[in-house]
Amino acid sequence: MGCSPWALRQVLQALAETAGEIAKTWEQDASAAGEVREIIGGVDETFLERMGVVFQDLPTGYLVLEDIANDRTFTTWKALVDERLKALGAEVLYLVSDRAKALIQLAEKGLECLSMPDFFHVAHEIVKSYSLAIGQRLRQAHKELKQAQEALARLPGRPQVEPADSAAKALVEARQAEVTHWAEVQHTYRHHLETLSLTLHPFHIADSAPQTSAQVASQLQATVEAIEALAQRHQLPTCRKAMTKVRKQVPALAALVEFWWHGVQQDLESCSLSPLWRSWVHECLLPLVYWEHQATHPRCARRKAKIRQTLEAVQATFHTHPITQHLLPQVLEKWQVWATQRTKVFQRTSSAVEGRNGYLSQMQQNHRGLPRRRYKVWTILHNFDCRAADGTTPAARFFRRTFPDLFETVLSHIEALPQPRRRRHQVALYH
Repeated sequence: MGCSPWALRQVLQALAETAGEIAKTWEQDASAAGEVREIIGGVDETFLERMGVVFQDLPTGYLVLEDIANDRTFTTWKALVDERLKALGAEVLYLVSDRAKALIQLAEKGLECLSMPDFFHVAHEIVKSYSLAIGQRLRQAHKELKQAQEALARLPGRPQVEPADSAAKALVEARQAEVTHWAEVQHTYRHHLETLSLTLHPFHIADSAPQTSAQVASQLQATVEAIEALAQRHQLPTCRKAMTKVRKQVPALAALVEFWWHGVQQDLESCSLSPLWRSWVHECLLPLVYWEHQATHPRCARRKAKIRQTLEAVQATFHTHPITQHLLPQVLEKWQVWATQRTKVFQRTSSAVEGRNGYLSQMQQNHRGLPRRRYKVWTILHNFDCRAADGTTPAARFFRRTFPDLFETVLSHIEALPQPRRRRHQVALYH
């Protein structure tokens, strides 16, 4: 015995409408204070049953925009983004995206801000170009070594087959040398990829010294050239188009470093700091907080170890600095809060948006398609009910305030659920 499908659909519709009204009210109340919020946006499109556009604030994870669109032109993006920014009372510092012309135009012309290439896409272009080729060479070398070893093992150990035995041993040694060669090539190639990742930071990985955009661009360009030289030296397939695309994005990648330092200088202008204090901020405080934040991100053990090593050196310098030792705990805490906020401004990938798109794709497949109004419900659930390890939601981090529990609030607005149907003979028994 249960409710009819029609009654259940009515309840679902009521839940969706109530959740939308509550989220809209909470957004309006949080924006009513007039505080201008600075957004670092990750933008992309996702293609499910319908095409959707996604605009997410990367530091907080808040979905500024997630809607169905007929096209992905600059005009469509501009109209949707302007409407949302006006409603939230926010402005955009910069956008991280792929190199779609509409998204670059949205940043540079529509929002008049920096357009940052997605570093993940840049690295992926290199990986697509050479990783498979190097891996195939190494697998083939292992396969040939195994065959040579099996052929040597099948030879009987008699004097009359000694010449064949010597040839088989020589072949095994040659195949082993081939395996060693391609293993070294793969190790060198991965080292170059790690160097790319460890270079694109406002601080040098070796000594945590502040870097300029010119220094970062030079190092990135040198690493890209080293990868191309490695491929050419070992006769790997030529990928000129992909590598040209990568090289063109290097200056825009490095520009983020200068942009970040410009924001730091703007914050410090009002403080009138002495040279000693500025040195402490640039060489101790910011590197410490920055590497602490970055140390939690890499999944690669080697990269994580290098960042940890750099962090330990910075910690020793920070704790022994005279300013650190003489600062009151509450003052030091305020400086660390500021440094944490500045650290979160450095966003070089839109992986959070890619993750969101992957989640939507999985839900679309699991549900065999979804009604259009269900997309808005998912956006609301993400913003107001998706909790991080510290218990905060994207909305709480974005608006810097707490919100009531979404589930309990929605249920408090729903009337009594419809009762199961009762057949005629059951109604007669009740009477």
